[in-house]
Amino acid sequence: MKFVSNQFVKLVSISKADPLISLREFTAARVAIGRVGASIPLKQSLEFKLAHAHARDVVYSVLDIDGLTKNLQQFNLPVLRLHSMATNRAKYLKRPDRGRQLNEESTAQLQDYTSGYDINIIIADGLSATAVNENISGLLKLLIPMLTAAKLKLAPLCLVEQGRVAIGDDIAHGLNAKLSIILIGERPGLSSADSMGAYLTYNPKPGLTDESRNCISNIRSAGLSHERAAEKIFYLVQEAFKRKLSGVILKDNAGLISDNF
Repeated sequence: MKFVSNQFVKLVSISKADPLISLREFTAARVAIGRVGASIPLKQSLEFKLAHAHARDVVYSVLDIDGLTKNLQQFNLPVLRLHSMATNRAKYLKRPDRGRQLNEESTAQLQDYTSGYDINIIIADGLSATAVNENISGLLKLLIPMLTAAKLKLAPLCLVEQGRVAIGDDIAHGLNAKLSIILIGERPGLSSADSMGAYLTYNPKPGLTDESRNCISNIRSAGLSHERAAEKIFYLVQEAFKRKLSGVILKDNAGLISDNF
């Protein structure tokens, strides 16, 4: 009876094997983690709580302003240190509207650079300054040479603290730039606290909403590589200038089979 019982347990175990377990090879998402009764195993439960703690910590991370400023000097462009109307992190989280607008001191800085530009690159902390600290240099080393080789005139690089995506509209409009690229830390996930996003807006101006922008997400070592991100951004920049638009009506058709094929 004992032998039969053991065989029975083994067969039940095999029959209940999670069919999604093979997906672990392709994703860091929590799939096929098993269960104990109606709950998940202790190890996976502790791992979840640790990831959640990391995500919360990243929201309160800060830009390495001095380090980034020094690093950005390699591109031979002026670097402006700007700040939103959100005076601190608590205000930033409770009042999203303040993170979308520059404070008076920062607005005044823009008045010295109004000769008109093709592209304004803005770097903002967003919800993960860690993502920006880790990814911005690698991406810009690839992207800026592409833009300059295309004879596009670049505005001063703008470092923004307590900034949200729409603050790029205020900045680029103030600098008379035809297109803005804001590189910003994305809302941290439980396996992607270091993810940076890029938002492109043609003819940026205050009051635009998200359908006016194109987004390239998950720029990080374990996601979209710097090389692929730079290629995608450059492609969308070219298309935006060619069609004089951005947002939901500008599609990423790179790599698709031609209609005339």
